[in-house]
Amino acid sequence: MSDTPILEIDNLSISFFTRLREIPAVMDFSARIMPGEALGLVGESGCGKSTVALGVMQDLGVNGRIVDGTIKFKGRDLNKMSEQELRQIRGKEIAMIYQEPMASLNPAMKIARQLMEVPMIHEGISKQEAYARALEVVEDVKLPDPERILKSYPHQLSGGQQQRIVIAMALMSKPDLLILDEPTTALDVTVEAAVVDLVKELGRKYGTSMLFISHNLGLILETCHRINVMYSGEAVETGSISDVFENMRHPYTQALFRSIPLPGADKNSRPLVAIPGNFPLPHERPPGCNFGPRCDYFEAGRCDADTIPMFPVPGNERHRTRCLRFQEIDWDAPITVAETRQKAPIGDVVLKIEGLRKYYEVAANALFGGANKKVVKANESLSFDARESETLAIVGESGCGKSTLAKVLMGLETATDGKIVLLGREIQDVPIEDRDTGTISSVQMVFQNPFDTLNPSMTVGRQIIRALEVFGIGDSDRARRDRMLELLDLVKLPREFADRMPRQLSGGQKQRVGIARAFAGDARIVVADEPVSALDVSVQAAVTDLLMEIQLKEKTTLLFISHDLSIVRYLSDRVLVMYLGHVVEIGSTDQVFSPPYHPYTEALLSAVPIADTRVEKKHIVLEGDIPSAVNPPPGCPFQTRCNWKSQVPGGLCDREVPPMRRMADGHEIKCHLSEDHLASMEPVIRIAAE
Repeated sequence: MSDTPILEIDNLSISFFTRLREIPAVMDFSARIMPGEALGLVGESGCGKSTVALGVMQDLGVNGRIVDGTIKFKGRDLNKMSEQELRQIRGKEIAMIYQEPMASLNPAMKIARQLMEVPMIHEGISKQEAYARALEVVEDVKLPDPERILKSYPHQLSGGQQQRIVIAMALMSKPDLLILDEPTTALDVTVEAAVVDLVKELGRKYGTSMLFISHNLGLILETCHRINVMYSGEAVETGSISDVFENMRHPYTQALFRSIPLPGADKNSRPLVAIPGNFPLPHERPPGCNFGPRCDYFEAGRCDADTIPMFPVPGNERHRTRCLRFQEIDWDAPITVAETRQKAPIGDVVLKIEGLRKYYEVAANALFGGANKKVVKANESLSFDARESETLAIVGESGCGKSTLAKVLMGLETATDGKIVLLGREIQDVPIEDRDTGTISSVQMVFQNPFDTLNPSMTVGRQIIRALEVFGIGDSDRARRDRMLELLDLVKLPREFADRMPRQLSGGQKQRVGIARAFAGDARIVVADEPVSALDVSVQAAVTDLLMEIQLKEKTTLLFISHDLSIVRYLSDRVLVMYLGHVVEIGSTDQVFSPPYHPYTEALLSAVPIADTRVEKKHIVLEGDIPSAVNPPPGCPFQTRCNWKSQVPGGLCDREVPPMRRMADGHEIKCHLSEDHLASMEPVIRIAAE
């Protein structure tokens, strides 16, 4: 390794200029990446992470401008380079991988041509050489049948495959610096684990330095050597992974860790602590410390007196913090802010599902239709029940049938076979337009993306009142308005928000409005479909806490659909694991998170990034993608990806769907493995002794 940094950012300030004002997006930012080193950049949405990356790429658009500081790449100042010089560097020496893979791929061009363009343009090599290199890189990113992949168009690949192609494209010219901007946000947790493994392996193979941007602290722990925590345009703490994770010295870093569900957190005895207040807008930053208004250690007249520089932490010159009081704070003091709460007693069964199937008929030729039909087996023989005041988590990868189950439950689809009994009445054959008001109001939904579920032209209060009108609640406009204000109180939003438009609310505030609307009809069951995945970690804690508080008060049954097993472990009473339309494991949270596991559950648990240096995980990476529900494999649905299949004799996994087997009271697993094999399974997640 050379002693010269690949990337050196010194006192960087970036602003965006509008007709009204200059908006500072990044201020006094410094970072250094050595050859072969990976630096993680973390913080909430709007903190300036992506702006730093675009500054490095010199791609800030017409309104963005570097107003101070320098960005040096291999000792050369990027700010002083001509467009011609930058074109030579971009793509060849510095490459960037974006969050949404389809935004980086041309839908009208085959994969081979898109990959070959990079070295042909930058290095002037022949088509034959470029094709050979494309083939090599597609093999490097572990895609099956590379020649078929090269002949495919982007839409013929899954999301995980598309992201691997984007990584392959970035590596085509063996860049010295790779910038990854939330590269796994849109991917399933198992695919994310495989992509992260791949990125680390390729970093070692090519000696590539990396700037890894993410809001997921667990992912940063697994991929990076060093970390830079940002808040409201500034770096507030930087150091090695062990420095910051084990010896944090900024209140914001501490608050971030307290708001994520690490092992040991418990929704009743050790609840998460949400960060109070809201993230400041760029033109409304407070004087002095940007984090001051939300900080537990704020001291008026001192923390808000002047601009605060970065201070070195004694004993470690590369660990720095932007906190005046970092040497006065007792960083090991136990959390006293959070209140413990009584666990709600689990009541009677309110929802019972028996042998539920949902099949779709689709044209064999999706483009032109035709007489031939194929059957999509979205849900296959689902059976479970849910009780009053219970949180039942439904987990699994995209395409496993979670959302189809939610649609059938809501009446947006009707069942092909089986029963759904809600509060003693069968509803599996009743579409939503034929359901009575009581049934509709009994089952409500909180959606994944709060931005898409609110009417942009209607005030917050009017949207909640509209739900009350639909559910027939309140005998007058005045009564409905009073109930709407009570619902705003319930979700802890100020009453004056009733007159605001959705565009005036943050993501977390919009999600609270969605929750208020779901509870407008005194819902008995709330289906929460990834309700916090679009939110920052600090907001996630507040929204999950709110859901639990309302559940305790209203005795609601919560069906929590998620792929984030950390939040599932923290929030749920029972867990149902789905794979390709089947329930493969169900049990209490403790049962599902401890061996014996279904082999798929084992792989899911291994894939979860955990932001705790004490955690030791068994390393399991699933090969391949989830099979198509149009053409499911024979026998066990998981047999094409199972690492335990060789332990089952006689090809049983290839021929027969396994029966549900009772392991303990309430714990069932759908698997052919013998009792001895299941008993020999080791815990996937262990916490190392202190």
